Amino acid sequence: MSKNKLPQRHHKLACALPLLVTGLVSYPLEVQANAAQSFRNRVTNTPNLFVRKFPDNGAPTGRRRGGTSRRSGCPHLKTPITALVPGEENNNKSFLGLTVAEYPTFWVYVPDLPSNVRSGEFVLQDEQGNDAYRKSLTLSGKPGAISISLPSSSQYALKQDLKYHWFFRVYCSDPQTQPEYFFVDAWLQRVALTPDLRQQLNSKKSREYTVYAAHNLWYDAITNLAELRGTHSELSVFAEDWMSLFKAVGLGELAQAPIVQHYHLQN
Repeated sequence: MSKNKLPQRHHKLACALPLLVTGLVSYPLEVQANAAQSFRNRVTNTPNLFVRKFPDNGAPTGRRRGGTSRRSGCPHLKTPITALVPGEENNNKSFLGLTVAEYPTFWVYVPDLPSNVRSGEFVLQDEQGNDAYRKSLTLSGKPGAISISLPSSSQYALKQDLKYHWFFRVYCSDPQTQPEYFFVDAWLQRVALTPDLRQQLNSKKSREYTVYAAHNLWYDAITNLAELRGTHSELSVFAEDWMSLFKAVGLGELAQAPIVQHYHLQN
């Protein structure tokens, strides 16, 4: 038999090998697609899971990466103050997220600041620009994520289906004499907690954020996951899901930042 001529059974095997290799390569992709119901896979494979799209004509817009009130007077920051919200800076999208909470929690990343910059302010307004809440804050000086929770008082409860505009400011000097500041601003809307959603949350008592994420409820998802990370720091799944959550909205570079302060605001 010629050395260059394969027996028929070897020839069939040689023809089948490429198909077998192709099948082995594609199999994990099929498994990954079938497993996409898990929160981590859904976030990783669906970058816009948390982004609520609004039309450009008249839709509220915001600033996720910090700007300044004026061009001078504020120091240069290597990393900008950042509102931890969904949105797309380069595509004229609205930074509006959803919540079912009457008294939601807002999240901001505050970078390393000069030692004389410690005065902050949180402002919540209705859609017409009227103040619903305003509070001065003293910053810790530690770089990282902070949370700001509204007071649990009926006068500050968000009304269902209305949009609210919130601002976070860091003053560069004395707010009374030189009111120049860094700021971010975004929007949120409270939606109904339906019986179906309540049932789903009850079935996921240890990981409610997976349900919030599936329903595009950004503010509730990040707050619930942050609480679980804090109380179950030994479980790596929450740290991994936190990373996936940030990557899903284009803020992956801030996922490793520590949570340095919780502000539970008062009347």
